[in-house]
Amino acid sequence: MTSLRQLEYLVTVVDTGSFTRAAEQLHVTQPALSHQMRALERGLGGPLLERLPRAVRLTPMGRAMLPHARAALAD
Repeated sequence: MTSLRQLEYLVTVVDTGSFTRAAEQLHVTQPALSHQMRALERGLGGPLLERLPRAVRLTPMGRAMLPHARAALAD
């Protein structure tokens, strides 16, 4: 089941462009953040992020999900 925390993690990773910077901003460890992102992707049935050596990029599924994540966090 998708949690608001996981959606917050997704938005923060996208906004910072980095798992490391997102983890610092969220005050969690990078492995914990990665674990939650993998759980979110499993729950939604596919990858949301393309993990590159020095950045992350949204997949088509991630681009479709991001506005919904932002809306859920705004409520």
